[in-house]
Amino acid sequence: MATRILRPFNLHTISRALGSTGTHQYLSASRISPLRPFSTSFRKYTPPTMTDALVQAAQTRRTIYKLGKNSPVPNSKVEELVNAAILNVPSSFNTQSTRLVVVLREEHEKLWDIAIEAFGGLVSTGAVPEEVFKNQTLPKLQGFRAALGTVLFYEDPAHIKDFQEKFPAFSDKFEPWADHTNAMHQYFLWTALESVGFGANLQHYNPLIDAKVAQQWNLPTEWRLVAQLVFGSPEVEAGEKAQKPIEERVKIFGKL
Repeated sequence: MATRILRPFNLHTISRALGSTGTHQYLSASRISPLRPFSTSFRKYTPPTMTDALVQAAQTRRTIYKLGKNSPVPNSKVEELVNAAILNVPSSFNTQSTRLVVVLREEHEKLWDIAIEAFGGLVSTGAVPEEVFKNQTLPKLQGFRAALGTVLFYEDPAHIKDFQEKFPAFSDKFEPWADHTNAMHQYFLWTALESVGFGANLQHYNPLIDAKVAQQWNLPTEWRLVAQLVFGSPEVEAGEKAQKPIEERVKIFGKL
């Protein structure tokens, strides 16, 4: 079994902050605040809030490619988080067009076998050089296959079409808005799965694998596959992340 990499905060607390059921209590030990200047008194310690937990969860959500099959939580917890995403992530005009499919263990391996087979076809036609496939693409796909599971993110166009017809002035906007909603589901689940101890990475092998995946799990062929979130036990720590200057990326007007 892989050694679990310690996180700098209480994972159980973060998962509760992301919508788990039950009364939420913070169990982190009290810390003593720094001394005030010229004083021997201490400031009162304020326990972390749900907002603090959300920010910490966002900081911890990182891309990790080397994943294993160990799970820090039962399958029921994964299902709970997926259901929480469907029930709580907003959608434009409340279209609720996002669809989620979860494949675990052997079913997860079948998914990435489909991807490997699809690339094999591209190699045979010359669309992908064999050397590139063997040295780059295949090891990457085998790495995804070594993980525990994948969440597949879909959009059901039938639920978008009704609104396109009802609001023709916004007809060309509903599909981009649906993608925005889908991205929020992706972020929610990526962060939530990280918060309970998984590592994850987000992939986009659609539309290459769409038809075979729909056939394998008897999914509606009209569903549009958007992304695949691979998750499992993190076998390495996330690397350093370079950040561009925040003042170039954030503008605030009218602040006090």
